[in-house]
Amino acid sequence: MRENRPTLAVTMGDPAGVGPEIIVGTWMETLLHQWCRPVVLGHPEILRRAVKFWHTRVEVVEVDTPEEAEPAPGVIPCIPCGDDDVLDAPKAAIDARAGQAAYAAVVAATRLALDGRVDGITTAPLHKEALYRAGHGYPGHTELLADLCGVDDYAMMLYLGPEEGSLSEAGLAVVHVTLHMSLRSACNELNEEAVLGKARLADRFMARLSGSRPRIGVCALNPHCGEGGFFGDEERTIIAPAVERGLAEGLSLEGPLATDTLMVNARDGHFDAIVAMYHDQGHIALKLLGMHRAVNVTLGLPIIRTSVAHGTAFDIAWHQHAETGSMLEALRVAAKLVGTCDA
Repeated sequence: MRENRPTLAVTMGDPAGVGPEIIVGTWMETLLHQWCRPVVLGHPEILRRAVKFWHTRVEVVEVDTPEEAEPAPGVIPCIPCGDDDVLDAPKAAIDARAGQAAYAAVVAATRLALDGRVDGITTAPLHKEALYRAGHGYPGHTELLADLCGVDDYAMMLYLGPEEGSLSEAGLAVVHVTLHMSLRSACNELNEEAVLGKARLADRFMARLSGSRPRIGVCALNPHCGEGGFFGDEERTIIAPAVERGLAEGLSLEGPLATDTLMVNARDGHFDAIVAMYHDQGHIALKLLGMHRAVNVTLGLPIIRTSVAHGTAFDIAWHQHAETGSMLEALRVAAKLVGTCDA
């Protein structure tokens, strides 16, 4: 069975947030160990605190390499990562020591994936301000991973797996043209090439999952698709030309379309993927459809990376209120993308 399951590196995220507890909570799910061989990267003592927090008998076993890991519902192999000073960082608070620990785990996991020693990585959430305080000027995981992998053509995608009665057979993906920036900056950064590039990434990802050309809806930027230019002209000057170019390449695109009705049609299974123009345009709609099932996938990397679709949640961290559903789904999707198991 071991040979048929991909090895996934699971980064602990910010130790002050919900990352450690959702990892431990997910670990006890027997389905997880049918899908993959997970190994955690982070400080083992933080993980042991999370085990004690859950009042479970799961054992944290320190290992030096992913090859020697023997994960099981009662055993969490952990590759030690980060400095001991993180043990003094307070829970549910922004701290540079926690930011550095989260950064170190992502770097170590990415190197293992690039070297082919793990088949993919799944990340628990980090806190952007803690990352900055630790001296790492990245607005999030997506940009950090792109830099570590040396790629320029990448995108954040939120993904919902198929559900009975809604969505297409392959589920629904939302890819963002602009990401971690102010709304004013997002409007200024929007251009034809960026819209088309994200449509191509969405096409490749969903084709990989479904085995056929996905139907992609492209969002308008302005209310009512700009109302013929009265509310803005980005639809006719940027988005529509990008859609026309994509159609000429053979992509199955439709748009620009008003986002409110577009997402209703996507929920009903008429689209496999959506290209959103900015962060909240895609995030809010998809999370309303399935907050605790949503998965974050980074497109354009030479490695597989999935993540939970929520943040560090300091307001509920270490209070036994955190949901584990997104972490379990992120691991399932990563295993499926590797394609070496029937997830």
